[in-house]
Amino acid sequence: MEDRNNCQITFISQNTLEGIARKTLKEYNPALLTGEPCAIPIEKIAEKHFGLSIEFHCLRKNGLILGETIFDDALVPVYDCEAKRYDFVFIKGGTIILDESLLCCKTDGRLRFTCAHELAHWLIHRELYLGSGETAALINPKKSSEDNSMIERQADILGTALLMPAGQVKRAFYRNMNTYRKDEPAVALAELFDVSKQAMGIFLKSHNLI
Repeated sequence: MEDRNNCQITFISQNTLEGIARKTLKEYNPALLTGEPCAIPIEKIAEKHFGLSIEFHCLRKNGLILGETIFDDALVPVYDCEAKRYDFVFIKGGTIILDESLLCCKTDGRLRFTCAHELAHWLIHRELYLGSGETAALINPKKSSEDNSMIERQADILGTALLMPAGQVKRAFYRNMNTYRKDEPAVALAELFDVSKQAMGIFLKSHNLI
């Protein structure tokens, strides 16, 4: 447990987080767990199933923040690239803000992972943040050497489980395992599930598939 502004942060096991992911996907569309393996429509799940809004802004001049989850109506600082200054923008509670830079790198999986990470915050950290006036923000790992907090690790695990359902990834892997060369599984499965090769490689190694 960690202390965050006198609130207790509850430990959530990886198995529990993966169970939350399966429940979420099943409620949206059971075929995402039982049908043909495919890319998870994470933005549609956030918007249509949970009623969240997704907006794009330049969150920080230095690119430090990739995404924020807004739990309560708030004035949020964003950077105006043309005016070269920070302004406050009114954002309604229940909004995921993604940094505009992610629009330029849709193919490397960062946009979808950031969206999944922020949705994870909404699913498991609402009670912690509601009424606090704070937001949950994803720090760009390329811009910071800080270790992730327990909150961020939980959102990472749940976000990964939402994008890469274990059963579906394993089904796709074993279906084609005899045709893969050494480096092909991560590449082929990353393309199928529309995630980064690095993320898929980590998944496959953690499940002893490569």
